[in-house]
Amino acid sequence: MDYAHLALALALLPAVFGVINLRRLPRLAGRPPEGTLVSILIPARNEAANIGPCLEAALASTGCAIEVVVMDDGSTDATAEIVRGYAARDGRVRLVTAPSLPPGWTGKVHACARLAEAARGTHFLFIDADVRLSPHAAAAMAAHSVAHNIALVSGVPRQEMRSLGEGLTVPFINFLLLCYLPFGGRAIQRKPSLAAACGQLILVERRAYEATGGHSTIKGVLHDAVALARLFRERGHDTEIVDGTPLATCRMYEGFAQAWSGFIKNAREGMATPIGLPIWTVLLAGAHLWPWALLPDPEAIATILLMFALRAAVTLRTREPWWTVPLHPLTVIVALAIQWTALLRSALGLQSGWKGRAYPATRGA
Repeated sequence: MDYAHLALALALLPAVFGVINLRRLPRLAGRPPEGTLVSILIPARNEAANIGPCLEAALASTGCAIEVVVMDDGSTDATAEIVRGYAARDGRVRLVTAPSLPPGWTGKVHACARLAEAARGTHFLFIDADVRLSPHAAAAMAAHSVAHNIALVSGVPRQEMRSLGEGLTVPFINFLLLCYLPFGGRAIQRKPSLAAACGQLILVERRAYEATGGHSTIKGVLHDAVALARLFRERGHDTEIVDGTPLATCRMYEGFAQAWSGFIKNAREGMATPIGLPIWTVLLAGAHLWPWALLPDPEAIATILLMFALRAAVTLRTREPWWTVPLHPLTVIVALAIQWTALLRSALGLQSGWKGRAYPATRGA
């Protein structure tokens, strides 16, 4: 078998998907119709360091009416006190307190469900406390939803990375989405299994959310964004991934240890399944790692250059740090290590924890 030819063939798949998705990823602008009210909904658990800048950015929104509702989800720091200060100064801000977490629910999903109940808007914009919205984001996302009858609009914010550990992990999000998902989550394809969303930035149309049951229907999941997008498509509503880079910024994690724990949590409901992960390993390792073992074969060199060019194109479009591009092979290794670790932990029945809560292991099919 000619392994160099096989590696090149495996590399052509993400290259084709990447070129198409990068060209067709929607970039939003515009304002929604009069009467639109976007409820910016923020679940917050011990986010004293983040919640102030998050609120400042949300309150700077232009182009449509907004309200901002923050769910204090059992914080033990000054999160609630900071939000109360903003609410006293700006009537668009409200603080609500999460009730005790019921059995069978995960924390963020429960907070989002309760936030939706408290919201008054025609559209709900769910963001994390570490997200900083651009002024036009809420209006542009709502305008896109209304103009194209898309019930769920999501995008990956521009990711800020300030450490090597973040650079080795976070860029894989956009690379996987744009280079390995057919149609890149766009509404042109309505198949639920090809739905995608980023939990940092999700706008939903209120009527569709209530018709599907929203977060209450997916109460036990940890990767709520993808589950919500699949739910919407299963119930006949369009969903779409758009270019989130101009809409918001986010620093997901601070360092490698935090990133490792966060990605392992999400892996349990993503790639890390007994059937899926071996296939993903062949696809990713075959295209991005195996060619290095085949040097100096000319086709191996061509494959490596093609993968670096693809990674550079994704980095340029998503405005991620350029210094992460040379790390690409290591990023793939770390991504696979995270997935295999998550699968092993699940097989051993080990719990996962996040934000001070522990969740039982799930066993993928």
